[in-house]
Amino acid sequence: MQPEQIHPLTSSTQPGLQELHGLLRELLGGRPVLGSLREEQPLPSPHARVFRLRFNNGSLSSVVIKRLEPAIAQRNELVARRWLPAAGLGELGPTLLGVAAARDGGCVWHVYEDLGDNALSAEHPNRKRVKAAVAAIARIHTSFAGHPLLPECRLHGGDFGFTFFATNLRDALNSLERLHPPRVELSAHHAALRERLLARLHRLREEQSQRAEILARLGGPETLLHGDLWTTNTFV
Repeated sequence: MQPEQIHPLTSSTQPGLQELHGLLRELLGGRPVLGSLREEQPLPSPHARVFRLRFNNGSLSSVVIKRLEPAIAQRNELVARRWLPAAGLGELGPTLLGVAAARDGGCVWHVYEDLGDNALSAEHPNRKRVKAAVAAIARIHTSFAGHPLLPECRLHGGDFGFTFFATNLRDALNSLERLHPPRVELSAHHAALRERLLARLHRLREEQSQRAEILARLGGPETLLHGDLWTTNTFV
């Protein structure tokens, strides 16, 4: 009798599973994923989209899979396979073993090497491990300062420099200024809140040129930032 055939995440409603299973079969050296799965472990994630898979045999023993929105998946792939290696920092992240996009284009699965349970502890920090993490982040910041790939990083990863401040300030003012009768009926409480917010934003607009000058003088060079730098995302 054949053993029960098992596919990862078959009990879930995750999208793109057919494409993920095909990728895992390739990574297992052509060996069917059916029956090879030993353990499936959900990892902390706000949207139940990160899992550790352990296999009984094959070229892999343990991987971490993540379901991502297409734009985020593209950015993360660029980080792992292009940006960090271009700065000589390819070893600072887990190896991206493979990518599988859902046929409908709604999501992308990434398969990474498993770094184990080595995230920094916020409750019980280890000085030596924290020092290593800080040194790694400093290497990224210094290596990408003025790097020729920064325009590409900005294109796919966003720009959080002064342009970000100015654009958000302009959008916030435009939105608040449209919140008035007869377009929108506001309670006395909300009308007062709108006026306070507008007053604050107008002060920020008056300070805009001064802030730009200070940032240009003291802000240092532009560089690549992690953007989600928490202890749970930092492995040592």
